[in-house]
Amino acid sequence: MSGHVFSRATAAGPPRVSHARGVQMFDEEGRRYLDAAGGAIVVGVGHGRGEVVAAMAEQAGAVAYAHGSVFTSEVLETYALELAEVLPVDDPRVYPVSGGSEAVETALKMARAYHLARGEDRSVVIGRVGAYHGNSRGALDVSGRPSLRRPYEPWLGHARHTSTPYEYRCPFPDSHPVGCGARQAEALEELITSVGPGQVAAFIAEPVAGAALGACVPPDDYWPAVAEVCRRHGVLVIADEVMTGFGRTGAWFGSDHWGLRPDLLTAGKGASSGYWPLGLAVASGPVHEAISTAGFVHGFTHSHHQVGAATGLAVLRRLREERLVEASADRGAQLAAEIVRSLGAHPNVGDVRGRGLLVGVEFVADRESREPFDRSLRVTERVVAAARELGLLVYSSTGCADGSRGDLVLLGPPLVVTSEEVTEIVDLLTRAVTSVLPPP
Repeated sequence: MSGHVFSRATAAGPPRVSHARGVQMFDEEGRRYLDAAGGAIVVGVGHGRGEVVAAMAEQAGAVAYAHGSVFTSEVLETYALELAEVLPVDDPRVYPVSGGSEAVETALKMARAYHLARGEDRSVVIGRVGAYHGNSRGALDVSGRPSLRRPYEPWLGHARHTSTPYEYRCPFPDSHPVGCGARQAEALEELITSVGPGQVAAFIAEPVAGAALGACVPPDDYWPAVAEVCRRHGVLVIADEVMTGFGRTGAWFGSDHWGLRPDLLTAGKGASSGYWPLGLAVASGPVHEAISTAGFVHGFTHSHHQVGAATGLAVLRRLREERLVEASADRGAQLAAEIVRSLGAHPNVGDVRGRGLLVGVEFVADRESREPFDRSLRVTERVVAAARELGLLVYSSTGCADGSRGDLVLLGPPLVVTSEEVTEIVDLLTRAVTSVLPPP
């Protein structure tokens, strides 16, 4: 049946979803799918949580919408108060928006406003090669993923980009087994210096690289070294936790693994577990105080939304009360271990990496040389399609190796996934991979 939806689906005629519970989704034909991708690494507390829906309905029945410049609300203030207890930001101030891209745009403007309030005209933001921070124009500019940037290059170009701790394809192989973080920090400092003193406003990066590079975990010396360089040059650190926040990596936030205390933090996805379009831009107390002296020229119609706050609060409480952050660490370790046992010796599986329930599997044409497949072979797309035929949903990514070539799948099931479901996910993934890439 024809319709008027501008679809995001890459294939014609995607199935119609009917209902979902926990980690399982069902289409209108009654077919079951294991959601090993959490949608787009979004769903944390699981599908079909009646408590979350009830909290949304209760708030909508009381006040569905009040503009953030006119009213505050008890639910918003309670949410910010409880959220502050787990945020890795000193004296945090929470600015709720409608998603991750909006959160990044807001944080970039906060960085600019902070420096202006202090009498410094800093405008350059440094991102990382291969990174992804969103599809709005500012977020896309600080992203370093060529395939997404290419159609819009005439609109981009103000941001600069430094190297990424992609350990499987490290740009500084001579720095291993120790010292890679120092080399990465040195590269960042060289770029800051080349841009010019007093020009760089902020450095933005994911604590653990998400979709674009498939759960790349930096070496332990990376974040301390990079943060020190930024502090020394007066550059704000923006931690993009849109994918890594709210328990996804087995800690409340990816920053927690290295004791990172960013000046600004962005979140989304797991903040509402997909039940409401919710993103968060968080400023530290000192950043907020500076901005407040001069004012913040910014705003969205649906920021500071009451139903959004109620949804975020309900999800936050489920994460805490059901100890789902700890569950992510446990089930994530099981997931990675079982993938390694099942696929670790496969001649076309180059790397299995990640933290918590964020696990990437990279495919290569040759394990010894780490040569990627030619893009014309569409290895990732074929693995994803084979998995779907088996009733398994995984998240795809391409271009990790050099911006064009590189095939991987990312797994990020809801944090409520059981041990038995993890085993089933790995079994189905193995069947999908071996059907596309049969071992000799």
